[in-house]
Amino acid sequence: MRISDVLRRKGDDVVTIRSDASVAELLDLLADRGIGAVVVSDADGTVDGIVSERDVVRHLRGSTEPLPAVPVRTIMTTEVATCRLDDDLETLARTMTERRVRHLPVVADGRLVGIVSIGDVVKQRLGELQDERDSLVDYVQGGG
Repeated sequence: MRISDVLRRKGDDVVTIRSDASVAELLDLLADRGIGAVVVSDADGTVDGIVSERDVVRHLRGSTEPLPAVPVRTIMTTEVATCRLDDDLETLARTMTERRVRHLPVVADGRLVGIVSIGDVVKQRLGELQDERDSLVDYVQGGG
């Protein structure tokens, strides 16, 4: 299974925020959309960083600065792991596990085209397991 297959099923909508937006704006966006991370993009289609709930928590713990006024660029992760449309799901899962990240932007020709979360990976894998189970049940019941 390829990342392109995952995006075809879930859609390619990606929520982004500018690096000069405030953390207060970020928190509103995360809450309103019910998501855990946002790609930081100052120009259409670029991946300048990613900011997640974890980044907010880390900043809260280590700073005395009032968080709502802090710009996103202050807390975002700038070394962003990404994946490609032709990457397979197993490689993606391995990257997420090794890098300890829950979201990977999908990039094609240097442009942001989607985002895949660990939830998407789990959902896809559960679907594959269910398909395998159904095939085995059909085979056994068919006397094969």
